[in-house]
Amino acid sequence: QVQLVESGGGLVQAGGSLRLSCVASGSIFRIDNMAWYRQAPGKQRELVASISRGGDTNYVDSVKGRFTISRDNAKNTAFLQMNSLKPEDTAVYYCNAAIRVRVTTFTTLDAWGQGTLVTVST
Repeated sequence: QVQLVESGGGLVQAGGSLRLSCVASGSIFRIDNMAWYRQAPGKQRELVASISRGGDTNYVDSVKGRFTISRDNAKNTAFLQMNSLKPEDTAVYYCNAAIRVRVTTFTTLDAWGQGTLVTVST
């Protein structure tokens, strides 16, 4: 019914930058909160950054000042600009969104993308 597709991952040297994108598609009435999570090998998935529909943002302490989350509501898209990347940022990055849909009634879906791998080399 709805789908999130991430792109922009890859291999980058420490100190470099990447920009992740997440596009939502399907029978979308409205997208509320959007977020980026990451999961490193052997670790639990953690919230990296989130953004409300109105643009309020939150970041995990380890990325503050280096990562910037943004969104384009008209295009159902979220971005994660990652600068000054460190080897410890290596992980699979997942997009998450609270998507309001209408089937017979309105309901909110907790949607996840398939993930995009970010590898930061020393």
